[in-house]
Amino acid sequence: MQRITGRCALHYGVTLSLFCLYGWQVCPFLESLTLPQLLGPTLVTFAIMFAVRNWLLSSRPLARNGLDGFGLEVGFYLLGALLLSGYNALAHDFPLESHLKVLLGMTTLGFLVAADLTLERDWHRARARQAEQSLALSHPLAMPLPRKFTLFTLATLTLLGGVFFLLFNKDLEWLVTVERSLPRVDAQHYILWEIAFVMTVTFCYLALIIHGYGRNLGLSLRQQTSTMARVQCGDFDARVPVTRDDEFGLIAASTNQMIGELKSRSDELNLTRDVAILGLASLAETRDNETGAHIIRTQHYVKALAQYLSRSDWDRYPLDDATIDLLFKSAPLHDVGKVGIPDAILLKPGKLTDEEFAIMKRHPQIGADALASAEAQLGSNSFLRLAREISLTHHEKWDGSGYPAGLAGEAIPLSGRLMAVADVYDALISKRVYKPAFSHEEAKEIIVKGSGSHFDPGIVAAFLACEAQFREIAAQFQDHH
Repeated sequence: MQRITGRCALHYGVTLSLFCLYGWQVCPFLESLTLPQLLGPTLVTFAIMFAVRNWLLSSRPLARNGLDGFGLEVGFYLLGALLLSGYNALAHDFPLESHLKVLLGMTTLGFLVAADLTLERDWHRARARQAEQSLALSHPLAMPLPRKFTLFTLATLTLLGGVFFLLFNKDLEWLVTVERSLPRVDAQHYILWEIAFVMTVTFCYLALIIHGYGRNLGLSLRQQTSTMARVQCGDFDARVPVTRDDEFGLIAASTNQMIGELKSRSDELNLTRDVAILGLASLAETRDNETGAHIIRTQHYVKALAQYLSRSDWDRYPLDDATIDLLFKSAPLHDVGKVGIPDAILLKPGKLTDEEFAIMKRHPQIGADALASAEAQLGSNSFLRLAREISLTHHEKWDGSGYPAGLAGEAIPLSGRLMAVADVYDALISKRVYKPAFSHEEAKEIIVKGSGSHFDPGIVAAFLACEAQFREIAAQFQDHH
């Protein structure tokens, strides 16, 4: 409010000077006054206007309706016009013609000042509501913008037309009076200077108003576009601050409602996808000797490893939150290819023959092919890409002795290297018909021995750092036979 009061004081000082010049140019009665006679009452009047304004608006919150404030600002100038006209009638016995000129001049100046101050007040209100992240209109829509523009244009043309009419009328009367005593060239220069002065003042005020409106509108548009850009990148928690109580405020509120609906539908689709993934993965697990808890434990192991690596060694393992979330959600599909393995091999309690193991080793490729088919139908996306990577490469080994492609080192996708540790650890600590469950320490020893041969040494180091989490996950999601 202090900045608006300071801006108002500047306006009042400028318009005081402009009114004195205006009165001298358009009203012969005011022109007949001496400088102290003209300036003194005008100065007192503007001081009264300013004091009344501050008293009335000091108790009015910044979030008042814009039209409300505009009407008050114009009203202060009308008050000043009545005070000046009343004083001139009593002190100088000026006729009605003079009072009408004072009224028109003060109303025109008040109209322009009110427009600028209203836009300034709207700007500060918008910034305050932006800081508060306001998401609702603070007032009902008072007047549609097209009607505002129409009324503002009509009022501006009417008031300025009246000012120019009075100016031309006074100059024509003056020309008749000085026709023989003043050369025409001098009279022409005098009239052109008056017109240029009024046009310059008008241009400056209108430029100020246009700048203020453009600034306010630009703030709304930037908020709208920046929020939509965030939504386009998948941030459905973004909202447009509702900083105006006009059509742009309604657009912002409607945009927020639309984003909310998109978020609800996106959450529903994601939930459906996650449930479908777990269901499909569980279906694959039910055909194996493993239980559904295996897929839950392994996805939590992968998440724990990824989170640790993202904090400790970002340069080698650039894993952001979005990627870690995708790893977590796609991990359950690592053994989905087992649905293509015959039961006689998949459920065999003893050791597999070389021929049977060769068939078993096809399950990574079977799963990857199935997910590739899904990509072909639905279009490629990060989730399906990671799920396919994990399915295809989680049996690859760091030294290149794994399957199905014999990849080595960092040629193995990071998702597959993470799942290799998680899958082997869980297989070791789980009881199967063909083996007892190993203890955590026994499983840990086997994984450490496999560092640099079976597993990525960096991921083994992460496993050692996270072993307490692995214990907790194993205890939380135990098998129930």
